[in-house]
Amino acid sequence: MPDGALTQSFRVTPAAAAQVAAIAAREGKPGAGLRLAVEAGGCSGFQYRFAIEEVPADEDLVIDGGPARVFVDPVSLELLAGAELDWAEELIGAHFAIRNPQASSSCGCGTSFAIA
Repeated sequence: MPDGALTQSFRVTPAAAAQVAAIAAREGKPGAGLRLAVEAGGCSGFQYRFAIEEVPADEDLVIDGGPARVFVDPVSLELLAGAELDWAEELIGAHFAIRNPQASSSCGCGTSFAIA
């Protein structure tokens, strides 16, 4: 389990939690959570991966966001320290948005990022 400083520094907004709950319900998995992972890839070095999962892994941080849960593995959590998961609704569509202060740059398409 990650240390307390890291777990306190990653946050899920109420809007993101509500969307996780809505997506899980639409998929017929009420009570499932959102897996958030940081993986190597993309044109800038790292990219976020999202998936609905019914149960967390043993070593995951489980963030109870009210109507839904978010699961983050310890390696990803280190790359998400200080970050916030939000739900954004824009003209081009709605999506999960991560505000990550560790991201030093991102690619032109906005799907990958680098850490200095």
